[in-house]
Amino acid sequence: MKIIIEGAGQVGSHLARMLSQEANDITVIDSDAALIRALSSSADVATLQGPPSTISLLKDAGCAQADLFIAVNPSMDQSVNIVSALLAKKLGTKRAIARIDDEAYLAPENKLLFKDMGLDMMFFPEKSASDEIVDMLRHSASTDSMDFARGKLQLAVFKLDDDSPLLDMNVAEFSHAVKNMQEGADFRIVAISRAGKTLIPSFDTTFKYHDYLYIISCRDGMPALMKYLGKDKVDIRRVMILGGSEIGEMVATRLAKQKLDDVKIIDINSARCRQLSENLPDEVRVACGDVRNTDFLQEEDMRGYQAVLAVTGNDETNILSCVVAKKMGVPRVIAQVENLEYIRLAEEMGVDSVVNKKLITASRIFKFTLSDKVRSVRYMSGTDAEVLEYTAAPGSRITKGILKDIDFPQDAIIGGVIRGGESFIAVGHSHIEAYDRVAVFALPDAVKEVDKMFR
Repeated sequence: MKIIIEGAGQVGSHLARMLSQEANDITVIDSDAALIRALSSSADVATLQGPPSTISLLKDAGCAQADLFIAVNPSMDQSVNIVSALLAKKLGTKRAIARIDDEAYLAPENKLLFKDMGLDMMFFPEKSASDEIVDMLRHSASTDSMDFARGKLQLAVFKLDDDSPLLDMNVAEFSHAVKNMQEGADFRIVAISRAGKTLIPSFDTTFKYHDYLYIISCRDGMPALMKYLGKDKVDIRRVMILGGSEIGEMVATRLAKQKLDDVKIIDINSARCRQLSENLPDEVRVACGDVRNTDFLQEEDMRGYQAVLAVTGNDETNILSCVVAKKMGVPRVIAQVENLEYIRLAEEMGVDSVVNKKLITASRIFKFTLSDKVRSVRYMSGTDAEVLEYTAAPGSRITKGILKDIDFPQDAIIGGVIRGGESFIAVGHSHIEAYDRVAVFALPDAVKEVDKMFR
């Protein structure tokens, strides 16, 4: 697939590296010579320097032959992305998507307007990150989660601490123990993240300290699973947000609508605090101060909150603030971490959940490189694998027999199936039927083969 990426910033560079590993033909264009040089030295991609909305440059990049144009310039002027994406489409690119920075553009009537103009998708990384954080607060017993078909199937991530009953138990023993606790508690462990590596487990795989378990379950089975794991859902009524960033403002606005007891947002910049006071609903309290100052956080009663969200523009500040909050007894802490190398460090230091705009954006865009049978793609924190939801096409290979007989890729696993209004956990004797919605967990090298199975 020939892909052109406009913008060599953090998101664009991450996409270029990721998509080039999938054997795609990648060209990146940007007006910033330093960004172009940095990307050229770290990724096997073609680069062009120049104004991204220049027609001659878009022609030189190969828009006439491109399958996908991704406009992710981080410029505050979103028109650069929209114009270049629309020009690329008019020049012959099959599909064009653009990064925006105005939530109003995502209103249904506006999305339809841009669709008619030729844009296939618009995405707002900060908005996606804020949605992710609010969802994490809703699933407060796990480090990350994903719902299929409005919760008929649920994928959750659980960390094994030193007091976990699962330590030194294997997958088969765990499954047997939970099913003995509650009849019909169907679930499947689709992956284990251990020391930065992702494993597709077998029945004799033994759990170890600090493993992250990726478990898919039917809705009715999740309570028994959480009970056995000793994971209690936290009733979050008071939330403290550290950092008045765009993400922090969006989260505060969303939480204010949920009628919580207390939502407080803190920023070090007094001018930004005044702006937040004007923009945010009256239910949100705004405080000005340095979140790196432990004494200040104690004065703001951090101990009295059920959740602390660290979304400043500095990864180190976010991670350390969450560590401080955890030591003060806050049950749920979430950090925005943009340096991919810091994600594992944050988890090892006790941060419950990590949000990364690049990974969230990559999930949405990666869908465009697959067949039209994939409904959604999601990267889960702590793993390099993808969670995909497919619709099985009539006559596709996935429907040709029971799962254990159809030669499904080794580095992928089917977790669950939604058929009409019913859902069930997939096992070796399960048979996928046409139009079933299927939840798949796949390592990167297996995704293309999985995609072929559903066409």
